[in-house]
Amino acid sequence: MYDRVNLFELGIACDIFGDDRWVASDVPWYRLSLCADAAAVTVDRGFALQVPYGLEKLDDVDTVIVPPTDALEQVPPQIYAALRRAHDRGQRILSLCTGAFVLAEAGLLDGRRATTHWTECDTLARRYPLVSVDSRVLYIDEGDILTSAGSAASIDLCLHIVRRDHGAAVATQLARHLVVPPHRDGGQAQYIDAPMPVLDSTNLFADTLAWLQEHLDEPVTVEALAARSAMSPRTFARQFRAGTGTTPYQWLVRQRVQLAQRLLETTELPVDVVAEKSGFCTAANLRKHFQRALHTSPQAYRRIFHERAG
Repeated sequence: MYDRVNLFELGIACDIFGDDRWVASDVPWYRLSLCADAAAVTVDRGFALQVPYGLEKLDDVDTVIVPPTDALEQVPPQIYAALRRAHDRGQRILSLCTGAFVLAEAGLLDGRRATTHWTECDTLARRYPLVSVDSRVLYIDEGDILTSAGSAASIDLCLHIVRRDHGAAVATQLARHLVVPPHRDGGQAQYIDAPMPVLDSTNLFADTLAWLQEHLDEPVTVEALAARSAMSPRTFARQFRAGTGTTPYQWLVRQRVQLAQRLLETTELPVDVVAEKSGFCTAANLRKHFQRALHTSPQAYRRIFHERAG
């Protein structure tokens, strides 16, 4: 950490990775360590925060989380050097919000896609021209380096990490504990100009999505969804994208992939049956979408999470 670290995103990381009270005893949770090049830092709200570990602690961790700051000039050079060493060792590094500026200053985002808070994306792109800045997304996963947009998107990225490490069921349980949506895809828009109205039980659109959640294994068309919402297909598609930042088709595929993840984690159903129950119809179609969304195969995904459960 460093002076002027943002308290909100720091709290997100501490709450998600440092609190294991809700975790089942058979789930090996993370061990969180706060480190800096000084014994204390000043947070953005003006008070001092004691830091128990020095930068040498980075030698012992698997994942490095870089919180945001509104004063990049107060980040000491030792931080950049420590981050470069961590990257050279193959450690996973993720930045929350404007923590992307710290990674960019360290040279770790050169030649990569990255994001940050939408109000800061132009500045990030201008200051670091070798970085491919994408202001349209909530977070970007490049494998060893991950970046997130502002505030709530930091929660999305942290949940994505948990989902990668422990599977969809554990990530959904954590989201329920935090009282947040279980998944917002990284490709969803950061800033939605015309948000959907609150989707209570009287809203036709809410009823449509609730119905869709229960019928993911059935053939679905935009025309049928529009009819359920009492809209024309064009109006339905426009309002859906305005409210979610994605298309009905992309939303449906993401929901079906998540259902397939849960089935692979919690059942012994053959892959072709998982494909049918999750709405992909064939194992080949499931493999195509699974690879596109998660960069792995259904069989490899099941093997990983069955081994962890064992």
